[in-house]
Amino acid sequence: MSSLSRLISHLKPYWVTATLAPLCMALEVAMDLAQPRLLQTIVDRGLAHGDLGLVLHTGWLMIAAGIVGLIGGVACGIFATIAGMGFGADIRGAVFRKIQSLSFGNLERLETGRLITRLTNDVDQVQEAALMFMRILVRAPLLVLGSLVMAVLTDPKLSLLLLALSPLLVLTLVVVSRRGHDLFLAVQDRLDRVNTVLQENLAGVRVVKAFVREAHEARRFAWRNDDYMDATVRASILVATVMPVMMLLINLGVVGVIWFGGWEVQAGHAKVGQLLAFINYLLQMLSSLMMVGMLAMRVAQADASAERILEVLHSEPEVRDRAEAAPRELSGGKVEFDQVHFSYEGEGAEPVLRGVSFVAEAGQSVAILGATGAGKSTLVQLLPRFFDVTGGSVRVDDVDVRDLRQEDLRRDVVIVLQEAILFSGAVRDNIRYGRPDASDAEVEEAARLAQAEEFILALPEGYDTTLDQRGTNLSGGQKQRLAIARALLCKPSVLILDDCTSALDAATEARLLRALDELSHTCTRLVVAQRIGSVLNADKIAVLEDGIITATGTHQELLQVSPTYRDIVRSQLGEVEDAHG
Repeated sequence: MSSLSRLISHLKPYWVTATLAPLCMALEVAMDLAQPRLLQTIVDRGLAHGDLGLVLHTGWLMIAAGIVGLIGGVACGIFATIAGMGFGADIRGAVFRKIQSLSFGNLERLETGRLITRLTNDVDQVQEAALMFMRILVRAPLLVLGSLVMAVLTDPKLSLLLLALSPLLVLTLVVVSRRGHDLFLAVQDRLDRVNTVLQENLAGVRVVKAFVREAHEARRFAWRNDDYMDATVRASILVATVMPVMMLLINLGVVGVIWFGGWEVQAGHAKVGQLLAFINYLLQMLSSLMMVGMLAMRVAQADASAERILEVLHSEPEVRDRAEAAPRELSGGKVEFDQVHFSYEGEGAEPVLRGVSFVAEAGQSVAILGATGAGKSTLVQLLPRFFDVTGGSVRVDDVDVRDLRQEDLRRDVVIVLQEAILFSGAVRDNIRYGRPDASDAEVEEAARLAQAEEFILALPEGYDTTLDQRGTNLSGGQKQRLAIARALLCKPSVLILDDCTSALDAATEARLLRALDELSHTCTRLVVAQRIGSVLNADKIAVLEDGIITATGTHQELLQVSPTYRDIVRSQLGEVEDAHG
């Protein structure tokens, strides 16, 4: 079964219009097939015997058949458009929903640029194939079969020429289709790479300009663009060869019919009108076969795109709810990491975390400190199950997070990531993103706790100010505070701050941390930080080195037992004695 046919289930909601379109096209084909026989009647019976009445009557029948065929063709176009566009929209929606359900690991492998191509160009190719199937791919085969039957009925002897040409035409179509699938698959892969470069460039345009790398980016894009062009040229050359080959076979068929048909007419075994009708049926059949040949290339292209779409639709999230997971609401917020091992490549690969164990009691503030690359962000991302542990367990309120539904877990365990991602729209809507039903008063209270109220009120329209894409009309610190406000509005049992205060000045950060200590509800906080000032007052500090917890304790305790912690303090605050005494 081809990849394209496996997507046909998305046509079910449009089965009425998808059925009416081919039926209307069949009506148009029937009228087209009637025309040569009517022409034969005019020539062999009307003109040959001087029967003007028969000529006029048959002529009116030809006009009527043409009008009926026109109505069928227009109706087919309308119904096919309704079904085809709905089909494409549903596939695009299904792919988007599947992307939303995938885990971080799936998305990293599929890549943003490739996913964009699948949502746009690949879906367009499949949608176009559906439209062609309901229109031209119905018309062409029906004309081929109908013309063949009518040609045999018109002149059985001349029909032997069709038997000689048909294998050559079918062989051409088979070779072209098989070769075309591989070529168009390569074209779509190259388009993926072009989109990836474009997406990276647009997302990082400020970095590009800051380092004056426009020329380098232009060369990088040109390289991918040329690679895409070369693949497209190779596929287009195959397409370009189809038309001449098919035209050659058609012309050979016409020449043969005229040659042998002329002898039959001269010998009195056939009539002129009969020969004209046969030639018309031959031209209809062969031109339809040529159309099928051209469309076979489009179908091969659509099948390659369908294969890529199915790759996404059939992807299974690496992180899934267990069948026995029941709805549950967390209350305390106790967090426990028990001998946690983790590797991005799964079991057997080089681990990022090795035997990590520590406990954060409900309401405690626990800081995780370590050098860049120690595994801090990886560690906290295991708690909301962005990834699953490869060994050990992570528990919240003494329940393994794998036994909880992701929806319930992430409602009560909220993370503020390193990069503050905002969406185009009002400031108020960005804060309300996690709780769309929150009141304006709750939004403003969250902003106040996140130390964002002052700068929000200074904006032209306050909370109703519209943010640009990704919040580019705000500073880094302002974006971080809005991201924190968004998390606080959810009133989580566990709040994870993953180095999300790096753009804040020390005074603002201190006010923020004090505000978090005064939350009205119990909230356990895991704070990933680079600055000692961010963790001095934490209830517990865990020092992470190369994926291993080497020490835990308060600031004063770690100064006594952890050389690594003392080195960090000394590098940021000066002499250790000054740091605590």
